[in-house]
Amino acid sequence: MAASLLDKVWDAHAVRTLPSGQTQLLIGLHLIHEVTSPQAFQALRELKVPVRMPARTFATLDHIIPTTGQQRPFADGVAEEMTVHLTRNAQQSGVPFFGLDSGRQGIVHVIGPELGLTQPGMTIACGDSHTATHGAVGAIAFGIGTSQVRDVLATQCLAMAKPKLRQVRVDGALAKGVYAKDVILAIIRALGVKGGVGYAYEYAGPVIEGMTMEERLTLCNMSIEGGARFGYVNPDQTTFDYLRGRHYAPAGAAFDRAVTWWTGMASDAGASYDDVKRLDGAAIAPMVTWGINPGQSVGVGERIPAPEATPEEDRTTHREALAHMGFQAGQPIAGAKIDVVFIGSCTNSRISDLRVAAAVAKGHKVAKGVRALVVPGSQQVAKAAEAEGLHEVFREAGFEWRNAGCSMCLGMNDDKLQGREMSASTSNRNFIGRQGSPTGRTLLMSPAMAAAAALAGAVTDVREMMR
Repeated sequence: MAASLLDKVWDAHAVRTLPSGQTQLLIGLHLIHEVTSPQAFQALRELKVPVRMPARTFATLDHIIPTTGQQRPFADGVAEEMTVHLTRNAQQSGVPFFGLDSGRQGIVHVIGPELGLTQPGMTIACGDSHTATHGAVGAIAFGIGTSQVRDVLATQCLAMAKPKLRQVRVDGALAKGVYAKDVILAIIRALGVKGGVGYAYEYAGPVIEGMTMEERLTLCNMSIEGGARFGYVNPDQTTFDYLRGRHYAPAGAAFDRAVTWWTGMASDAGASYDDVKRLDGAAIAPMVTWGINPGQSVGVGERIPAPEATPEEDRTTHREALAHMGFQAGQPIAGAKIDVVFIGSCTNSRISDLRVAAAVAKGHKVAKGVRALVVPGSQQVAKAAEAEGLHEVFREAGFEWRNAGCSMCLGMNDDKLQGREMSASTSNRNFIGRQGSPTGRTLLMSPAMAAAAALAGAVTDVREMMR
């Protein structure tokens, strides 16, 4: 009988069906960082329970780490304390740890794929909502809470209910200047921020099949912003080419055997879905969010809609968004003034993202009064970018080149918006207060669009600059 990747991975990792009807699911890979793990390790100490399978858990510093001066102890006492806890917990439990001196430190959802830890057919859990990123390689990957981090450390299992499966097909081809970030924002706009509740998303269609692995990582990263439990792309030759030669990936004949198994985990022709949604890739323009959730977006050439044009249940949030952002219904998004530009985050901080942004910035200057940051997603991304001279391109244009970390995505470190500043950001959330200021404002967009906004000092259509 034809089966989906979700069916196959779920069945392969199911330990048993619990009395609740949930599945006891084995977790193949557990990723941890400094924010959601200290309480979990403390709970294990109080229970006098060891980490069950330390070789299946990997730790890194990302959320709180400063992206400028990184000498220890950190100036931020909370950041230093969290770092001390993670370092000690990893050492005492035998969990591999990518610290600042490892050369492999970075955002957890960047280092997992780049090191080859993330592989097709896996179940992957992390105490971070954007764990769906790893679904890009054909894995079932999801965020969990601190109590579940404790459970995985103690048992390597979780109790979970299997979601329904929706296939989201993007047909046709993307126009020049349109990227994976635009595709996922268009999907969330079409299906809604709650449209995926109770579902997993399987991304498919010619546009998805034509994406690079790093583009697929961006796509899957924001599945949770559309309400989906997780999202994935079926593994294919693009996946295998990406993983070959990576540190933790199989090597030699073992890699060839793995490819055979990985290929078999992809959804079968004729697999059944609970729902199928289709989008026309050719109709997707560079997208910009205008509101306070990722579903409130428009194409760069569009105007901000009126509350009356939205479903009745969304109108209160729509009016709140207009008030917070200081926008008017009917106002074009192009021309909105920008104070800060942030290129980074687990959504868009990989080498291909930096190449795209640098290509836009090269030979130009950041607009007067705009503060622009470029934050690579990992030490390895930074090293690769510097080897290509991208850091010099950014610096010559007036951008700040930072060390690896989550940075301004979530405002848990020194990189924050101040007051009512407006940010053009390549991150994944535009919630009120997300970037560190309760009155700050965030516009989500692709790296190319963010670079263009930095140069213009306002939202602008990057396709005009490309011409």
